Amino acid sequence: MDKKVDSGKCPVMHGAITETGTTVMDWWPKSLNLDILHQHDTKTNPLGKDFDYREELKKLDIEALKKDMHALLTESQDWWPADWGHYGGLMIRLAWHSAGSYRLADGRGGGGAGNIRFAPLNSWPDNGNLDKARRLLWPLKKKYGNAVSWADLIILAGTIAYENMGLKTFGFGFGRNDIWHPEIDTYWGAEKEWLAPSDNRYEDVGKPDTMENPLAAVQMGLIYVNPEGVNGQPDPVKTAAQIRETFARMAMDDEETAALTAGGHTVGKAHGNGDAGALSAEPEAGEIESQGFGWLNPNQGGKAANAVTSGIEGAWTTNPTVFDMGYFELLFGYEWELTKSPAGANQWQPVDIREEHKPVDASDPSVRRMPLMTDADMAMKMDPTYRAICEKFMADPAYFKDTFARAWFKLTHRDMGPKVRYFGPDVPAEDLIWMDPIPAGPTSYDIGAIKSKIAASGLSVAEMVATAWDSARTYRGSDMRGGANGARIRLAPQKDWEGNEPARLARVLGVLEPIAAEYGASIADVIVLAGSVGVETAARAAGYDVTVPFEPGRGDATDEMTDADSFDVLEPLADGFRNWLKKNYVVSPEELLLDRSQLMGLTAHEMTVLLGGMRAIGANYAGTKHGVFTDKEGALTTDFFVNLTDMGNKWVPVDGGIYEIRDRKTDAVKWTATRVDLVFGSNSQLRAVAEVYAENGNEEKFVKDFVAAWTKVMNADRFDVAS
Repeated sequence: MDKKVDSGKCPVMHGAITETGTTVMDWWPKSLNLDILHQHDTKTNPLGKDFDYREELKKLDIEALKKDMHALLTESQDWWPADWGHYGGLMIRLAWHSAGSYRLADGRGGGGAGNIRFAPLNSWPDNGNLDKARRLLWPLKKKYGNAVSWADLIILAGTIAYENMGLKTFGFGFGRNDIWHPEIDTYWGAEKEWLAPSDNRYEDVGKPDTMENPLAAVQMGLIYVNPEGVNGQPDPVKTAAQIRETFARMAMDDEETAALTAGGHTVGKAHGNGDAGALSAEPEAGEIESQGFGWLNPNQGGKAANAVTSGIEGAWTTNPTVFDMGYFELLFGYEWELTKSPAGANQWQPVDIREEHKPVDASDPSVRRMPLMTDADMAMKMDPTYRAICEKFMADPAYFKDTFARAWFKLTHRDMGPKVRYFGPDVPAEDLIWMDPIPAGPTSYDIGAIKSKIAASGLSVAEMVATAWDSARTYRGSDMRGGANGARIRLAPQKDWEGNEPARLARVLGVLEPIAAEYGASIADVIVLAGSVGVETAARAAGYDVTVPFEPGRGDATDEMTDADSFDVLEPLADGFRNWLKKNYVVSPEELLLDRSQLMGLTAHEMTVLLGGMRAIGANYAGTKHGVFTDKEGALTTDFFVNLTDMGNKWVPVDGGIYEIRDRKTDAVKWTATRVDLVFGSNSQLRAVAEVYAENGNEEKFVKDFVAAWTKVMNADRFDVAS
């Protein structure tokens, strides 16, 4: 249907799709969407493909930037007046909500890419008025230009705000690269409306651990929990249960959670002094003249005290521009009763509070206002575990401040990957276990001798390739965790994962570990070298003499360096490259393949060439023959693609999600396959790539492309070497 032509305007030919919403592909909702593999292409980056942020950081005058940031915090602007003349609370909230979207399950979200600049995060209800915070930072971004990313600037703003308010912070690392368009790989939930009831995310909303994975927030459009209570119904004990689960899903334990709650609400205020219904649309839905501003308040009147954001109103402490113990003094020093904010939100207020304990008005220091606590704050008092932690903090303020500083550092750096990616003078010397530390590995050993020893060891090509792949495939670019470096495949929990074939793994490691010891190499390097030997052997069997590039220096992590529990989320539930599925899931195997490929940073053609090559090599889980469309198994041939696209074959479903590939004339069964195999022939985009490798004359290209993609996977986590 044609779009309605506005009255008084002339129709014009317009063939491009320039708006979001319904597209022609909506006709086929089950079609596999490969776009997640190609987001953040160099075409979207105005800085160009040769831009190196780490090199630009070397030009940054960090001390000058920090000085300017301190000054900015107390220079209130008429267009968005600061609470008490101080933007600290606003900047902390900006940094917090940028980083706080991180979830441990898939490593997505977080502040590591500056994604809060774009939809949906820039227009989440929970991020109300943070567009103002970003605009306040613009003069600094403009001044320092390419030498500081938006992602770094946003997190730095929150850290400097805490310093300015009296907290001794734990440290700060630069190094976050910006993205330039919305992320499309992150699943934020299936709801079709903002703040829909939590029930939609749980099998049982009364059991927080039944929340749908990988989600962490309890409602669409929130960072964590509803501050008014579960589904907006105040009940601090029930809220505590949701807090515990949602913070655990972002890698925080109970002590870190309590510290973050208290430390976050020690400064700043909530805003609900007015009619929330009077606000304009969020930034992404705003009018063009609003210039990216949303939530415009016609009743603000130039006063900070009249702002409406969450609908909750008030400060949590007597001195909300100072990092002190005031949060605990009020929360535990008074009884609290349920009340309503001017905007109609549920909140708690103290009973019989002394006048001097009330914070002053955010705009008029001659007036004192009632402080508040949210249901989440009351949870710190009512839940026995959180209460005990808070009592420990109250007894030892220095311990609280250190715990909070460390938790804030973790919150804002959790998705940055290993510490080698951090830059700047404030990077802490201490190695923290959540950073997944890895010692430097040796580099001066005889690579050729090791490869010869591996080749003569009796290990099969499939064993060598599968072991190296299993070691590397855990890498996820979302938070730079996992990968082959560290050789954590030999440690708990990875050594026991079903997908790693523990018996086969133990047998292969039993061969490789003595070789590593003999030549003074790390086990991590030798595992990868074994994969190289396997790939090179398979290429020679196909008639091509290739050398897989190799960069020594991986280290071997120990159990003491490994937070085993945090690695549970990295366990593969499926690996399409090895044609393995742990269980039958609601999500199709080909969608799981796509998700894994995106996390590994693969493009569609890299995914395609790797899968086809792994099939030809015979690297399937437990040696299954599904998808091994060749009579030359072990040779790096294009047979997978040749036979998949051969119209002399037909494809017939049989029991258990398996398909038979039969001769179209004789009906004889030639091979078996899974959905992961057949999608490369059924999906039009993947078939287009598969046909390239099936064409005569592209056999050598296939081998070269496979080696390049293989090397990319093996080196994905090598942040310790220059790219």
